[in-house]
Amino acid sequence: MRLIVHNMLTCNIKGVINKFPLRIEAEKVIKKEVDFNPDFLRHMLAKIEWKALVDGARSMGYTELPDHAPALESDEPFLRKFHHALLELNLEEGSLVCQESGRKFPVEKRVPNMLLHEDEV
Repeated sequence: MRLIVHNMLTCNIKGVINKFPLRIEAEKVIKKEVDFNPDFLRHMLAKIEWKALVDGARSMGYTELPDHAPALESDEPFLRKFHHALLELNLEEGSLVCQESGRKFPVEKRVPNMLLHEDEV
């Protein structure tokens, strides 16, 4: 699971108010090279919840992102770090954890299982 996907996932358990972000517990992280597209990255920068991206990247062992997204979207070194975190880091095995309920959603072979139990619907 890439961090671009993580940035869109929420906990949908009935009664949970603080649905986002899900905390990542990484067991296995892999890196897969993806073509660099600065226009796509500039477009995505406005759509990404930055703190969730930074926290997710750090939980996967990548600490190169600044705490706050810089205003200069044309800064190529920054865009390359953003690209790596957003698109090249993949959670192969681990869990996504709802910070309010503590419920763990497993991630196996890069696929998060977000199915709810009957009592959570």
